Amino acid sequence: MDVGDVAEVYGQVAGRYTATFFDELDRKPDDRRLLDDVATACRSRGPVLDVGCGPGHVAAYLRRQGVAAVGVDLAPAMAAAGRRRDPVAPFVVADLRRLPVADGVMAGVVAFYSLIHLPRTALPTAVRELRRTVRPRGVLLLAVHAGVGSVHADAFLGEPVAVDATLYRAEELSAAVEAAGCAVEHVVERPPYGFEHPTTRLYVRATVAEAP
Repeated sequence: MDVGDVAEVYGQVAGRYTATFFDELDRKPDDRRLLDDVATACRSRGPVLDVGCGPGHVAAYLRRQGVAAVGVDLAPAMAAAGRRRDPVAPFVVADLRRLPVADGVMAGVVAFYSLIHLPRTALPTAVRELRRTVRPRGVLLLAVHAGVGSVHADAFLGEPVAVDATLYRAEELSAAVEAAGCAVEHVVERPPYGFEHPTTRLYVRATVAEAP
């Protein structure tokens, strides 16, 4: 999928996506624990970028933990959904490979299921761009669907839209994070909850290296 396709798909399903997923963290204790760790690490150090934020549910959770979270999404309709939910919170429309953020200003970056919409060859560049925005000793938390190859669907949330998702192995994602200048601290794989799409979830949590 190219950039325009991804934005179009998520624009078409934005309403259903918000209704389906905005409260999903209430049923995901493993995800909450990982986000709580990010909140603890970043709360007193600065803002956190929620990349591929959708309607802003992850950013909203972080803000409830006392973190200044900023949402970034490729689809204008998703950013608009986030603003409707929280008119005060900042939401930005941007490609995660070209973030409108200065170097090293973020205490952390969280990217839940946004990297899956990139071709595999774009992963190293994308992770370097995420890392670029984070200050030394800041946090990177990435979540993807685990596996080999990619998957395709011709419908999503009841809409006739084509969706492609790249699956990643733990070693592959960890290597990209380390090559970008981060120290991988935790790699977590978990089976899907009963209400989720039936793929293994993969999380990589890392700390950005000190400046040389």
